[in-house]
Amino acid sequence: MPARPPSPHLAWDDDGAPRSRLFDDVYFSSDGGLAETQLVFLQGCGLPGAWAGRRRFVVGELGFGTGLNVAALLDLWRRERPAGAQLNVFTVEAHPLSAAEAAQALARWPQLADVASLLTTRWPGQARGFHRVDLPELGATLDVAVMDVAEALDAWSGAADAWFLDGFAPARNPAMWTPAVLAAVAAKSAPGARAATYTVAGDVRRGLAAAGFTAERRPGFGRKRERLEASLPGARSEPATPRIAIVGAGVAGAALARAFAALGAKASVFDPTPLGGASGNPAALVTPRLDAGLGPPARLFAQAFARAASLYCDHPQAIVASGALQLQTAARDARRFAAVAASDLFEPGALQPLSAEETAERLGEPAPAGLRFTDALVVEPGAVLPSWLGQPVAAPVRALERAGDAWRLIGAGGEVLADADVVCLAAGLATRALAPGLPLSAVRGQAVWSDGVPAPPAAAFGAYVIPTRGGVLFGATHDRGDEGADLRAADTDRCLADLAKVLPRLAERLAAAPLAARAAIRVATPDRLPIAGALGGGRFVLAGLGGRGFTLAPLLAEHVAALASGAPSPLPADLARLLRPERFAERAAVGRAAKAGVSSAHTGTA
Repeated sequence: MPARPPSPHLAWDDDGAPRSRLFDDVYFSSDGGLAETQLVFLQGCGLPGAWAGRRRFVVGELGFGTGLNVAALLDLWRRERPAGAQLNVFTVEAHPLSAAEAAQALARWPQLADVASLLTTRWPGQARGFHRVDLPELGATLDVAVMDVAEALDAWSGAADAWFLDGFAPARNPAMWTPAVLAAVAAKSAPGARAATYTVAGDVRRGLAAAGFTAERRPGFGRKRERLEASLPGARSEPATPRIAIVGAGVAGAALARAFAALGAKASVFDPTPLGGASGNPAALVTPRLDAGLGPPARLFAQAFARAASLYCDHPQAIVASGALQLQTAARDARRFAAVAASDLFEPGALQPLSAEETAERLGEPAPAGLRFTDALVVEPGAVLPSWLGQPVAAPVRALERAGDAWRLIGAGGEVLADADVVCLAAGLATRALAPGLPLSAVRGQAVWSDGVPAPPAAAFGAYVIPTRGGVLFGATHDRGDEGADLRAADTDRCLADLAKVLPRLAERLAAAPLAARAAIRVATPDRLPIAGALGGGRFVLAGLGGRGFTLAPLLAEHVAALASGAPSPLPADLARLLRPERFAERAAVGRAAKAGVSSAHTGTA
């Protein structure tokens, strides 16, 4: 990720402490910020005692700032973590600092150096939305919401066991402390949750009480005489560890296995041909779908793209190339590209409009104007997916049968393959047989490649051309309703013809070279959005990824795994609603009701 410029709202006091220009307030106490954090927030929330015996503990924070509270929490967690437990942290920051600024601020406390280095090395971006930061060395995951506090709390699906209320002073930033915000904190809390803050302002105390917290004053830190500790009634129960099965070992199934492992759970994967379909191609392009409407679907693809790129970069051996060009193919593309590039959905500078001369210089022959994705990737599936999958069971799952409260996976010969409490269906088109009623349709795609032909940078133009380890891959065909996996010479010719329309010199070189091809079935839905969610009774589904499985699967798998495990999802609630499996049945019911209403009006019946 490119370095970010200094935050325009940050200043540094004479003693080297950071101060917000927006709120004219300090990020932490000049009397001893770490000691204040340890007293006010860690001790104030009863840590580490509150997480004793827990397998998962969730902390929410209002005001990420320099990351000091999170760094102190992670330092305590690594020293006092229950064996095998996982920590989930959710924090909100509308005005994020850069990693360099956070590192400068945290350098005041050398005792946090190791944790601070982990945190700032993986520091979240500043694109609007949710950012997930993995800290597997510590058994922790951090979700940072870059947005206003009310929107962030509404979007988060979690329930916190502890809250650090650390916004700028209520007199300077009243929007962080409104009764509505404090009520939302309570609504996103687990039974028995605790909250802590440095302020004892009357409005804050009354807001916490109105939200259901019992708040008590405690001795403060430094020049502050008092602080608040608050709690909700009740106690959180510890759920049993489920047995998890994943059906499908393509990119969706592999991403699910990785997501469950990151949550501290082990899943068994079943597939007769692991890494089949497009997951078996020699290379895959990781780019977002562009949507100039900049609405929820655009946000979904932007967040999924950022998450996928981050996870693949953890496997440098799998990266074939970085950066990609999206070429204009219609007159409206110039306006569409400009709108997307100017939006706040991507990191600053991540999307760069290019003239025809600039794309031609990169591609080595005349080409249309376009857009450059600096963070796009070409990955080698076989270099990353096996490490996510582990050891899948090479067997088909023909049916699912209820076995008490669990599911029984039935093999091709009627044999029992496994019993599971949670079953995740990620088997591409074969998902239809195990989840009847889902509107999944086939889209056949044949891709072509050649070794030994020098590759240009990755480029997409309706079709695409990308480098492989030894040459070039291009295509692919897009034939709806075709379930055939046979190779077709005519489709190879079609791929060459599509390439020749945009890059004729490259197409000419490839036409003279030995070519190999592979056909795979993508799976699509009527609304061109994936299906990711619960089917009920312990069944979940991840399907309908279309031609962007390598972009969508990592984030959506984390969402599905979170739903199945009772963990906070990295996906904002409105985006999760877009992907619910039941959306198609709900729309059909609305359509039938509307049709019935029209019919009644025509016949004059009530």
